[in-house]
Amino acid sequence: MTANARASPDARDDTGVLDDEAVLLVGHGSRREKSNEQVRALAADLEDRLGLPVDAGFLELATPSISDAIAGLAATVSRISVVQLSLFAASHVKNDVPLAVQRARNEHPDVTVHNGAHLGVHPALVDLLDDRAAAVEAELGVDRETDDVAVVLCARGSSDPDANSDAHKLARLLYEGRAFDRVETAFIGVTEPRLEEALHAAAKHRPDAVVVLPYMLGDGVLTGRIREGAAEFDDEYPYVDAAAGDPLGTDGRLLDVLGDRWQEARTESVDMSCDTCKYKVELDGYEADVGGAKATLRALTHQESHADRDDVDDEPHAHDAPAKHVAVCTNQTCAADGAPAVLEGLRQAARDSDACDARITRSSCLGRCGDGPMVAVYPDGVWYGGVDGSDAERIVSSHLDRDRIVSDLVDQVL
Repeated sequence: MTANARASPDARDDTGVLDDEAVLLVGHGSRREKSNEQVRALAADLEDRLGLPVDAGFLELATPSISDAIAGLAATVSRISVVQLSLFAASHVKNDVPLAVQRARNEHPDVTVHNGAHLGVHPALVDLLDDRAAAVEAELGVDRETDDVAVVLCARGSSDPDANSDAHKLARLLYEGRAFDRVETAFIGVTEPRLEEALHAAAKHRPDAVVVLPYMLGDGVLTGRIREGAAEFDDEYPYVDAAAGDPLGTDGRLLDVLGDRWQEARTESVDMSCDTCKYKVELDGYEADVGGAKATLRALTHQESHADRDDVDDEPHAHDAPAKHVAVCTNQTCAADGAPAVLEGLRQAARDSDACDARITRSSCLGRCGDGPMVAVYPDGVWYGGVDGSDAERIVSSHLDRDRIVSDLVDQVL
């Protein structure tokens, strides 16, 4: 099947009319309606491309949900192919969407529901990234054919090593056969190397320019952080010109990829990477994630926490997934040592910060009585001991804002 997938002849009956088949394009969902509209726009474009009905549904934060969208389509068609608008295959692709699809199958036994793969690694995406890089080169007044141009491809970052490996593969494919001096991979969160680290490493090779490519679908908070990182780097290194490009947006080449993923789904030929999936094989550092039952439980828990979509702004705890969760022990011993002041200091510093993405809550005993006040930062697994109110600002500005551990306060690392 070519990258420009269209409805194939077997999708039509003897009269030449498309049979009762539809497509559900699943996006993550966002508080920013602009991001949700991007998913709906791609669904409309994909409908024009394929020549059959395409609706949009969302995993969380926006409506309709996957189950509601499938229910709407199930009233008019007998076959639905779910196509996922996800860049990488992490827990949403491997756990949450399959669970929602299976529930829909149980609720609509007379409808065949096919589940498709994520966008993944595809030649059309590499070409799109190449064009995004060329636009930044033109902005900076450099040419990879005559100047030393380095590229840093910056993805979101995941706790799934299989997903992160796809980012590295895309970077390598962008480098092969092109005249870039080098192409490196970076992440804006969760895993390493972080963008700042990758940019400083690139500067050591003294390129003429560094092009930073946000590997994101929409233009939101994370792309803003990437642009800020590129601008700060540009100011810090006067001998290197640097700028960030645009995200993928609704470029038509995404339809090429989605068309191929639709064909794979409807023909039951989806090929997912299982050899490096942390839910299926034991990988160093991820042993606790192995097992289908654990993955299913994780998906069930996640789905329940995002079930109510009507009051996203009023119920941030039910919908927002912060980068970090900070627990402050306020049990009797820690409280006597000043834990309430630590809790309030952390919350105030977090409110004053533009970069902090954390939820700060009280906790019962953390099991380190006499070493407190105790502050635990997750998912990092870093526990700080003997914290006082004056340390709160340091924890926020260093650890929560920049992922730099405050070493002199560390009690233990899990």
